[in-house]
Amino acid sequence: MQYNPLGTSDLNVSEVSFGCMSLGSDDAANAQLLHRAHDEGINYFDTADIYNKGQNEITVGKALAGRRDKVIIATKAGNVWRADGSGLDWNPSKDHILRSATQSLKRLRTDYIDLYQLHGGTINDPIDETIEAFEMLVSQGKIRYYGISSIRPNVIREYVERSNIVSVMMQYSLLDRRPEEECLKLLNNHSISVLVRGSLASGLLIDKPAKSYLNYSEQDVTKLVQVMKNVSQSKRSLTEIALNFALAPDAVASAVVGMRTEKQLMNVLEAASTLPLSVRELDAFNVLPANTYQDHC
Repeated sequence: MQYNPLGTSDLNVSEVSFGCMSLGSDDAANAQLLHRAHDEGINYFDTADIYNKGQNEITVGKALAGRRDKVIIATKAGNVWRADGSGLDWNPSKDHILRSATQSLKRLRTDYIDLYQLHGGTINDPIDETIEAFEMLVSQGKIRYYGISSIRPNVIREYVERSNIVSVMMQYSLLDRRPEEECLKLLNNHSISVLVRGSLASGLLIDKPAKSYLNYSEQDVTKLVQVMKNVSQSKRSLTEIALNFALAPDAVASAVVGMRTEKQLMNVLEAASTLPLSVRELDAFNVLPANTYQDHC
């Protein structure tokens, strides 16, 4: 497993990391899977306070309690479940961030969070107040570093200029190349790392039947997957191609992948152990018009 520095922090994250949202409700099974992932070299585990209404943090905390000094735990805050469970409301206020951190620390059974992330963000947020909350948590030793999870260029630009974020989590894949338009270069120039989510495009790039995705039609998806198969020629798996594409930009530190089974874990680990895509292979995937941001520019 290769490890990459996370921005300007002293954290070195595995280039493939574990997206814990995919975990089920069986604590014992979750612990077994997370332990196997860690034993195989994955050291970064990403969750959020809203996943399974807090239960995801609890199961991750139980599983990693005995390995706390050997793993990097990341979680997120900013969304709030409505009392009736009907959906989420957005709250990036200082009070909410501080309160959420305390609750996450308890659920995760830890004294500190390695990476605390704002779970979204809009240009109309009280950004300075939000940043103040994260900086306060750093000064209190409750979190080591902070970042944001966002695909919105206008929001990302504000945090780049006004905060000490070390990372931005964003969706990026062969079917979602919007970060190439501006964000990847911007973040790389400021030594801020990208944590990629959605690198497999909900499975459409590896094993799910083709269907429309973002601005692409079902026919577009089918066309791209066929190109991937032509490039692989049985020498590379589709998972290998999809993951290595997401890891190719200089700004990317890790691909955060959700895995439910040991088989999925081993497939991802095998894909991550292969050589990077060549320039020729990367060029072969330019068969669809690149996505661009239609909103939030």
